[in-house]
Amino acid sequence: MSVENTEALGDETEVAILHQLVEAGWSVSIPFGDNDKYDLVVDDGDALCRIQCKTAWRNKPETIRFDTHSQTTKDGDYHEATYEGGADAFVVRFPESGQLYWIDVEDATEQKMELRFDAAIEHPSINWATDYEFQPR
Repeated sequence: MSVENTEALGDETEVAILHQLVEAGWSVSIPFGDNDKYDLVVDDGDALCRIQCKTAWRNKPETIRFDTHSQTTKDGDYHEATYEGGADAFVVRFPESGQLYWIDVEDATEQKMELRFDAAIEHPSINWATDYEFQPR
């Protein structure tokens, strides 16, 4: 299904993430309203984790990218903000494959983050997609 509306795409991503987390056996709560910097709260049995759901897009043949900041317009003014202190992790869905990636907010870059599938060289600054693949417990 092709989704052109970005809000609808975000809703589709959130539902897909919720489904996979519940299917993996985790308890998931949905905060009331739309004013939090997180979309879901995951209880792994030991701790609660505030999750910001994101949709990745193919940036290059070997990479995907997702936003690590929020963008809003309020009273005609444009605002950007990071999720530092407001969420604990990003769970990122790549719609082409359905694969989820779990990235702690503190490990993410500030504006956008790339996850790489392949590279001609090994470099310490590469964020390998396989390192962040969601692994159900």
